[in-house]
Amino acid sequence: MSPLARIARYVVLRPQTLLLLGGSLALWSFLEVKTILRSSRDAVSMMKGRVAEMMHSEVMLHEEFSKTWQYKSSSAAVYSIQGRRDHMEDRFDILTDALNQSQTNIYGIFDGHGGETAAEYAKSHLPVMLQQQLQRYEKQKENSALTPQSILKQQILDMDKEILEKLSASYDEAGGFISFNGSWRVQGVLAMSRSLGDYPLKNLNVLTPDPDVMTFDLDKLQPQFMILASDGLWDAFSNEEAVHFIKEHLDEPHFGAKSIVLQSFYRGCPDNITVMVVKFKKRGSEATG
Repeated sequence: MSPLARIARYVVLRPQTLLLLGGSLALWSFLEVKTILRSSRDAVSMMKGRVAEMMHSEVMLHEEFSKTWQYKSSSAAVYSIQGRRDHMEDRFDILTDALNQSQTNIYGIFDGHGGETAAEYAKSHLPVMLQQQLQRYEKQKENSALTPQSILKQQILDMDKEILEKLSASYDEAGGFISFNGSWRVQGVLAMSRSLGDYPLKNLNVLTPDPDVMTFDLDKLQPQFMILASDGLWDAFSNEEAVHFIKEHLDEPHFGAKSIVLQSFYRGCPDNITVMVVKFKKRGSEATG
């Protein structure tokens, strides 16, 4: 054995050296175990925090969806949630006329803003009044100068007058402007130029109830479905995205209405969200959405 090896053996095997090595090993083991225990405690605390957060989220979701309205028939489905708003201002109504040959069906969503009073009034009166006028028109249309479009327009204008007369007594305001805050808004609040009610804005002539009416020939268009929604949906989905989403979920119990409402909420929509999906019967070969 070389002198260097003998010296190293002598140093390593000395009791003082062995004691020092043993102490160092024990200290290292203690520190390692302490680190592991600390990491374990941190992991447990983090897991508890996540569980608590998930439970809180579940409670919050339950509260968010506590005012949930839903409707389902063979041809239409509606799903509606209050969402992150303090009040539920959306309303909807469906009137079918399957007993008469005209088969006049009326589908409506009424999105209140600044309160639900006008939306509730319109929902309670407009569809019924419109259906009565359309049924009367069907019986006399050969000798009538009216059209379904003109009837719809007139009923909306008459409804606006009723709302203003009944609900405008306590309102007053002056001035008028249009501002941009993500979108152009009348008086800085309305992202639209037409509405029912809104007396302060109507009084300033910055808003109109005159509807923009479009008509479609369903026999020529052959649609697969129709989407009606309050702007809570359109805050989170574009028209194209919504059509594609509903196509993918049309076989669900609510024809995709429930799924797209919840998806809008998860995307962060702050508004009430109401979606109605109407399925049309196929009128020929493969229909399109």
